[in-house]
Parts: sequence; C-alpha cells; structure tokens
Amino acid sequence: MILRNRKSAGLLLYRRAPLAIEVLLAHPGGPFFARKDEGAWSIPKGEVAASEDPLACAIREFEEETGVRPQASSFLDLGSVQQRGGKYVQAWAFESDWPGGPPRSNTFQLEWPPRSGNVQEYPEIDRLELFPIMAARRKLNSAQVAFLERLTALV
Repeated sequence: MILRNRKSAGLLLYRRAPLAIEVLLAHPGGPFFARKDEGAWSIPKGEVAASEDPLACAIREFEEETGVRPQASSFLDLGSVQQRGGKYVQAWAFESDWPGGPPRSNTFQLEWPPRSGNVQEYPEIDRLELFPIMAARRKLNSAQVAFLERLTALV
C-alpha cells in the first residue's frame, strides 16, 4: 500500500484589471482532464515534503509549473481547504502581472489507454490562463473556490 502525502501548498497570482480582479489558474495535463474544463482547473500547487515549509513549497511549485519565480514583497494567507479526495491544500495569494507564455511543468508517466502496455508521458499542467474572479469560480476545483472568496474579502 502506498501512502501519499495528503497536503499540498500553492500560490494564487492575482492582478487588478480595469473591470475585475483576475487570477491565474492551471489546467491539469493528461488524458483524464483533456476534455474537462469547468471544475477542473486549480491553483498552481504541489505536495509538501514532511520537513518542508508550506510557503516555501508553494513558491517552488509555482516556479516549477509556470516557469516564473514569484516576485512579491508579501503573500496573503488564504488558509486551507480540504478537497473531495481528502487532500488538504494551503494557499497564499500575491499580486503581480502575468507575463504570459506556456507552462513549464513537470511530467508524469501513465499507461494509456489502460491495460494497453503503452506508457506515455504527460505534463502535470498543460495550460495557464488568467480569469476574472466570476469566471474563475466556474473553472476552479469546487473546494478551491473558497480561496477566491477569501482573496476577494482581503483585497
């Protein structure tokens, strides 16, 4: 039996646009999410190692998945949520402009199609996109919508 870490940490980049606050979301790669959109997106995040500081993990994961080192003088603590599968996600927000570009993501291997013997490599993140808060509510994993509500209350 493999026990997986049940804690992740991530960053939510936001910017103040003329009409609304916009947030950067990541779409998971691989065949399971290829045709999923609403409710499938996430904040850039990753698993926290046993002895790792969660904020340090969030900063590292953001850079690994986006290719951009977060440049922020402070991070807003958005607390944590528990996702449907039991994993806890802790998040911080930071205000920044997004330079754009494709994700620079780690990859994973998966036998696809199942039981085919064909192992393929997929990016953990296949797209990054800025969304106004209202659109982000529909795109984001339902448990993570709480981060948007907390961000809105703070800014």
